[in-house]
Amino acid sequence: MKPLIFSVVMVMLVASAASLPFVLNAGFGKAPQGEQLTEVEKSPHYRDGKFQNMLPTPGFTGKKNMLAAWWDFLVTKRENARPQQPLPMVQTDLASLPVEQDTLVWMGHSSWYLQLASKRILIDPVLSDYAAPFPFLNKAFAGNDAWTAQSLPEIDLLIISHDHYDHLDYATIKAMMPKIKQVVTPLGVGSHLRYWGMNPQIIREADWQQNVAIGDGLTVHVLPSRHFSGRGLKRNQTLWASFMFVTDQRKVYYSGDTGYGPHFKAIGEQFGPVDIAIMENGQYDEDWKYIHMMPEQAAQAAEEINARAVLPGHAGRFVLAKHTWDDPYKRLAAASRGKNFRLLTPMLGEPVLAANDTQEFRAWWE
Repeated sequence: MKPLIFSVVMVMLVASAASLPFVLNAGFGKAPQGEQLTEVEKSPHYRDGKFQNMLPTPGFTGKKNMLAAWWDFLVTKRENARPQQPLPMVQTDLASLPVEQDTLVWMGHSSWYLQLASKRILIDPVLSDYAAPFPFLNKAFAGNDAWTAQSLPEIDLLIISHDHYDHLDYATIKAMMPKIKQVVTPLGVGSHLRYWGMNPQIIREADWQQNVAIGDGLTVHVLPSRHFSGRGLKRNQTLWASFMFVTDQRKVYYSGDTGYGPHFKAIGEQFGPVDIAIMENGQYDEDWKYIHMMPEQAAQAAEEINARAVLPGHAGRFVLAKHTWDDPYKRLAAASRGKNFRLLTPMLGEPVLAANDTQEFRAWWE
C-alpha cells in the first residue's frame, strides 16, 4: 500500500500548509542535482525527466478514483491487519556469527543481514519503529525492535534497493554511518546518502545490468525490477533495482520491491540456477497489481529465476496494504507446494545457513 500511504501523506502535508516541517525534515532526502543529475540523465532508463520501467507500469489500477481509494484505506477498519501479539523471534547476536559461514537473517519487512564470501552485508535496513517521514505515521508491529545500530557489527556492504521509506530510513542510516564501509545503490539513490553526510567515496551507484566488485570473492549485479521511487512530491527521480550476489560458492538474489514481469525469466536465463532467492511477498493489492506481486506471482517468479530455495520478505512488520498480516505467508506456502524450490520460513532473527540444504523451519505464523 506504499503508493497510497505515501501519496496521502503528501496531500495531507500540502492541504494543511505544513510546508515548514516538510522543508526542514532531512529525512525527505535530496534528489540528484547538478553533476549528479547529469550522470543520471545518461541512463537509457531515464526519459522525459524520470526513470522508466521496462514496460508500462501504472501505479494505480483500482476501479475507484484514487482519492476514494486513499480514503477507504485510511478510515476502514480491517480485522487482523496486525498480529495480536509480537511475532516469534530468535534473539541472534549478529556480531557473533562466524563471518566465514554464509548466513542470511531476516530482520523484519525487507531488512536483511547477509554473510557471503566473509563479507557482512546489510540490505534495506529499517531499525526505526516506523516507515514514514514522521514518527507518528506507519508504526511497526509490536516487538519488532530486536536490533540497534549499536548492536550490529561493522558492515562491509550496504545495499539500498530504492528510496521508499520502508527501505531507506534516515535515522537508521545516520546511526549506522560510522560502521558502513561500502555502499551500492541504484542510480540517484546515493544523492540522499550524500545529503545526509555519508562519505561520497564509499558510495557506488549503478544502472541495471552493471556490476560492482566488492573486494575478493563477491560481485554485486544490479538488475531490473518493476516498481517506482520517490520520497517527496516528485516520483521516479532515482532508480529502483533487484540484485544478484555472486561468490565462488553460490548465488543469492534479492528482488527488491517489484511487480511481476518478464525480467524474472531474463534474470534466470542470464545467471542460471540461483541458490537462494529473497522474494518480495507482501503489501500487494489488485489496486496496485503492477508494482507488487501477489504471492502466487512470487512463487512463479522464483521458478523463472531458477531458485533452489526461496526466502519471503516485505511483510511481517508494517501495514502497507489491505490484506491481513499473515495472508502473504499462507498464500505463498500454498503456492509453493509442488514447485521446484524449497520454501524457507525462518522466524525473525533465525539464521539461515546457506550451505545447509536440509535445514527446516516451522510455519511460525500459524
